[in-house]
Amino acid sequence: MRAVVTRVKNASVTIDGKIKGEIGQGFLVLLGVHKDDTEEQAGWVADRICGLRVFEDADGKMNVSPADAGAELLIVSQFTLYADVSSRRPGFTDAARPDVAIPLYELVISECRNRGFNVETGEFGADMQVESVNDGPVTIVIDR
Repeated sequence: MRAVVTRVKNASVTIDGKIKGEIGQGFLVLLGVHKDDTEEQAGWVADRICGLRVFEDADGKMNVSPADAGAELLIVSQFTLYADVSSRRPGFTDAARPDVAIPLYELVISECRNRGFNVETGEFGADMQVESVNDGPVTIVIDR
């Protein structure tokens, strides 16, 4: 599983001209599911997202957790994170098929909500337009 986590001032995802999910300060998470991923890996990734201390403390150091910063999460499925770029036309055979990916994507969302976060989402498989105002910028890649 791969998550690209960007600290944002705000972010939104739009589908067919309608806002599907929108957050203020927090994390925009692009989440890719590998064909061999498991529920254990989904739980681990959710734990890392929810515990990533990259918000600034009173001294300007990245030392505050998302919960303590009052962060929100926008989690968007992103199968292209597993692109094979060994040729000029990317291949996506390492990305999980929907029957595997959807339950694991939903499990990450559920795990984050269970930790008390407001979680907004995109829609798996939809053509989405994602907007964000990056903060820092701070972008972290989590691989499991």
